[in-house]
Amino acid sequence: MKKLMITQEAGVATVLIKNPPVNILTIDLINELNAFILSLKDDRETKVVVFKSFHEAFFIAHLDLNVINGTSGGQAASIEFNHMIANIKAMKQLSIAVVDGVARGGGNEFVMACDLAYGTENSAFAQPELYINIPTGGQGAVQFARRLGKGKALQALLTGADFTAQQAETLNIITQFVLKAELDAFLAQLLSIIVDWEIRDIVMYKEIIAASIKDEAVGTELELRYFLERAKEEKTQAIIAAFLKHGGQTEREANDMQGIFVDTAVELSK
Repeated sequence: MKKLMITQEAGVATVLIKNPPVNILTIDLINELNAFILSLKDDRETKVVVFKSFHEAFFIAHLDLNVINGTSGGQAASIEFNHMIANIKAMKQLSIAVVDGVARGGGNEFVMACDLAYGTENSAFAQPELYINIPTGGQGAVQFARRLGKGKALQALLTGADFTAQQAETLNIITQFVLKAELDAFLAQLLSIIVDWEIRDIVMYKEIIAASIKDEAVGTELELRYFLERAKEEKTQAIIAAFLKHGGQTEREANDMQGIFVDTAVELSK
C-alpha cells in the first residue's frame, strides 16, 4: 500500500488516505482501497474501519477528471470507482468516514457509502458533477434522492452547492456534526463501545436495517428470525441471568442502567 497508511488496534483499522496533492480518487488509490476492503472479507477480528485524510483542506477531493473520457481505460477506471463504492457498502465491518475537509463529487459519494460519517466545521459536501457535463457516477444522485427527497435532491444536484457539516447532518448526508476540538474524544468513546461487540452483531444490524429500508415487512421478518435464534443461545441466557442478579428489572434500572451493564460484564468475565 503506497497511498493508504493502515494501523490496527483493538479491533479498529484506521486508514489514512494519502494521495498528494489533494487526495484525488485516482485509479491507483481506487485499486488500493478495493484491495484493502476486499482483504477484510474473512476478517473476524477487525470490527471497525475508520477512514481519515492526511490533507488539512481535503478529505477526498473527487474522482480523477483524467479518467472521465470515452477511452476503454477511462471507462474501466470509472467502473472500478463504482465498484469501490459498492464494496464499501458491502463490508461486514462498520465503516466510518471522519471528514475534516472538503468532500465533493466522488469524495462525497465515498462518505455516503460509509455506514457512519462525521464532519467538522472545516468540512463541505457537494455533488457538482453537472458543471463538467456528467451525472454522478458513484450513487451520488441515488443517495441524495433517498436521503433528501425529490425536491432537495434536485436542487442540490442542479446547483452543485456546498453543504456545511451542520446542513449535511440535517439532510442525512452525514451522521453527525462534531466540533474538531471534540472529535478525538467523541470517536474514542464511540469506538470503545462498538469494539466490545462481535462482528456478527454489526452484520446483523446492518442486514436488518438494509432490509427494512427496502421493505418494512421483510425487515420485520428478518429481525424476528434473529431475535428467536439469539434467544436460544447459551450466551444470551448467561447474560440475562447476570443482568437480573445485578439489579435488572428492579428500580436500579431507573438511575443506573449502565452500572448494571458494567456489573454484568464483570460477572461474565470471571
